[in-house]
Amino acid sequence: MIKKLFLLAIVMGLTLFGYMYYVATSDPLVRKADVMVSNWPEGQVELKLLLVSDIHVAGPDMPPERLKGIVEQINALEPDIVTFAGDFVSDKRTATKRYTANEALAPLKSLRAEQGVFAVLGNHDHWRNSAAIGKILIEVGITVLTNEAVQAGPLILGGIDDDFTDRADVPVTLSKMEKLSGFPVYLSHSPDIVPDLPAKASLILAGHTHCGQIVLPFIGAIATMSEYGERFACGKIEEGEKIIFVSAGLGTSILPLRLGAVPDMWLISLGPKHTE
Repeated sequence: MIKKLFLLAIVMGLTLFGYMYYVATSDPLVRKADVMVSNWPEGQVELKLLLVSDIHVAGPDMPPERLKGIVEQINALEPDIVTFAGDFVSDKRTATKRYTANEALAPLKSLRAEQGVFAVLGNHDHWRNSAAIGKILIEVGITVLTNEAVQAGPLILGGIDDDFTDRADVPVTLSKMEKLSGFPVYLSHSPDIVPDLPAKASLILAGHTHCGQIVLPFIGAIATMSEYGERFACGKIEEGEKIIFVSAGLGTSILPLRLGAVPDMWLISLGPKHTE
């Protein structure tokens, strides 16, 4: 009897791990949201912005071939702007294969977005080689923002460097954004920069938390890697006039498994609030 129960436990455990790997490698869910704001630049039309984060290219769950398919999925959405919230690579100990930055990022060359593709780096990018990864991203057509600001159509896009590795410089980014005109959008790997941002209406895009990656029933996320716990852990969050989106990301950290936090991307329609 004990032997049978032991074998049953093994089978159930293997089944659960197989399911978690299946979830981790499933096509990302495209979550959609409309953000209509009163301070939208006059005369500017609505646009579609896509938030992507935490690709973590590494075997077995995120080989470049899988990323290539996701790029095709992104292009089919026809976003006007694509934003990446960092962590393009991964050197996790459980990886069955680690790819060079060139191998990992090559599929991104096929991305198409009329008003540009923008990115900030994450902690894993800095741990690997931020200079090399930034260089390759630029070569494949992605604008890398390191505590910088750019005009992207009707948006002022401020890219804040990674807070998790103490590279974020919010004051410098804000000063550069103040020289431009448009609706402010902040792009950051970690959402922990939110309390340091101005209270005025704005959009904040982040990743890093993986929405917990493994979220246990009745217990919740094992970890969010955020100083604020569940406050900025996942999804759409509104605090005052700030609208925050935190993606679950595409790849995985530590283990190639997910539970209760499927891979996702956010397709956000931005435009003016209509008055009746």
